[in-house]
Amino acid sequence: MPGGPDHIVHVAGDLDALSDIYARAGFTVGVRNRHPFGTHNRIIQLDGFYFELLAVAEPERIQPHGAGAFSFGAYNRDFLTTHDGLSMLLLKSSDAAADAKAFDAAGIGGFKTFDFAREGKRPDGSIVKLAFSLAFAQDPASPQVRFAVCQHHYPENFWNPEFQRHANGAKRLLGVVLVADTPADHAAVLSALAGGAALKSDADGISVPTPNGEISVITPAAFRAGAQWLAHRRGRSRCGLRRAETGRCCGCSSRWPHGRSTYRCVGRNSDLRGGISRG
Repeated sequence: MPGGPDHIVHVAGDLDALSDIYARAGFTVGVRNRHPFGTHNRIIQLDGFYFELLAVAEPERIQPHGAGAFSFGAYNRDFLTTHDGLSMLLLKSSDAAADAKAFDAAGIGGFKTFDFAREGKRPDGSIVKLAFSLAFAQDPASPQVRFAVCQHHYPENFWNPEFQRHANGAKRLLGVVLVADTPADHAAVLSALAGGAALKSDADGISVPTPNGEISVITPAAFRAGAQWLAHRRGRSRCGLRRAETGRCCGCSSRWPHGRSTYRCVGRNSDLRGGISRG
């Protein structure tokens, strides 16, 4: 059963330039890692959650989508043909194969689990083994936003408090916000992603609590109101994946290097969009 947000993929054409934006915002950005399927990443860890900064660095190694097989590399390569941005939300899993079956039963799966491994590096420079299993899910109404669960086979080698020390004071995630014209249209998918958990509903949209932060689907008007709340702050500002119904952020306070700006992943042909703002 999924256990709340594990990480978000932020894909861009230039991995180093994207990493520099986060570094100037006060985040500790990890070294470049290479996947065997054509993408490279750099990681920003919080307590129990991370940002995966991603780029397609070796396109010749990307495998195409196949029958019952979702290609992580091909999806993010195609995503970049329209824009950079937040392309995927991945939830925690202790059994990706079981979650894949649950997604199939809920009508949002249909994909084989995807297993891969790579090397990692500890702060002291020592090399460790990392391995992951992913089970993918989709919201048919939102083809440009994808979901998955991520099972860490060597979590003791991945999570490290030294990587979670940030100059801006960021500690942990409180919630993830998705934007949809009609949030209720995505209720069944959101509930299935959260293991059948009961949803909350209000004028802004729908939400579900998880062990690692709330996941919300809100209207564009509610999201714009949240962005205004962030933009009107002065001096020291709050940042994070904002929970629109409370106005709280992820416990991060910093001076942004170039005034205020907003990141938004907008799927041009998609009703559901992921958003992260910084004020």
